[in-house]
Amino acid sequence: MVQEIYIIDDDDSSIVIFRELFKNDPEYKFISVKTEQIDIALKNIPSLIVINEDAIDRNVVDLCRKIRKDEDNTITPVIVVSSIGEREHRLKILQESIEYFIKKPVDEQYLYYTVKNLNRLLAINRRISPLTGLPGNVQIHAELKKRITKKEAFCVLYLDLDNFKAYNDVYGFLKGDQIIEFTAENIIKCIHASGLEDTFIGHIGGDDFVAIIPGTSCEKLCQSILANFDSHVGKYFTDNDLEKGYIEVENRKGIIEQFPLTSLSIGVVVADTGRFSNILEIGEIGAQVKHAAKSVMGSSYAVDRRK
Repeated sequence: MVQEIYIIDDDDSSIVIFRELFKNDPEYKFISVKTEQIDIALKNIPSLIVINEDAIDRNVVDLCRKIRKDEDNTITPVIVVSSIGEREHRLKILQESIEYFIKKPVDEQYLYYTVKNLNRLLAINRRISPLTGLPGNVQIHAELKKRITKKEAFCVLYLDLDNFKAYNDVYGFLKGDQIIEFTAENIIKCIHASGLEDTFIGHIGGDDFVAIIPGTSCEKLCQSILANFDSHVGKYFTDNDLEKGYIEVENRKGIIEQFPLTSLSIGVVVADTGRFSNILEIGEIGAQVKHAAKSVMGSSYAVDRRK
């Protein structure tokens, strides 16, 4: 994947240096941006922004503030390179949530590895769900592999919202994001309240979550998660839909269909010591047992204890 990096200066003095530094790194693309073009440039959401303070006719603190206030670039890393090294000036820039201040004269190798390492961290952060802050598939797989290798007994909870597509169709994606966030918070809250140690919670994507807990006892936790979900999910529905007990969605043929209110299903795989040799086996059983849970109306859980 090509990483687009914006070099903000008004005299093109920096772009040549960066292109030479990264001539053997084709995955990096450097684009020169003038300060008057910043509004247009930010819409493209670069991977990284480098500001050459000595080569702009604009107050650098104001420019940094503008970048950070841009909704699409709140997490875009920014490096400021400057010959102004006074402590107060550096602090003013860093107070705008700017990642690095590099004082001139610049050690080119230092600059090279700063850019490389920031992009590495960004790649790692992309594995984290921006909506819930929970780790994604890479970390989920690593955690399962670790537990299998250590020959631990553990339970894997696959959690999934029921009728979520219908909810999105009626209430919209923003409300859909809110109910996903609520689900994540509910799972985290209940697992932390359980007192269990060495737990793991991940966000597979969309409305799918996974939780890994030590030991083979899980039913009390499942009951707690479902009870807490059902007690609070009503706030995401209108009074009218709550009174009816269902939502209405028009299908592609123009026919109105009725769907039950959103509930939560949990499929649990009990991984006794030595039961599984790889994570694919766990995933296959997990899909089966989650399907069993979803076949029951309302919030429910199903546990697979086959040997």
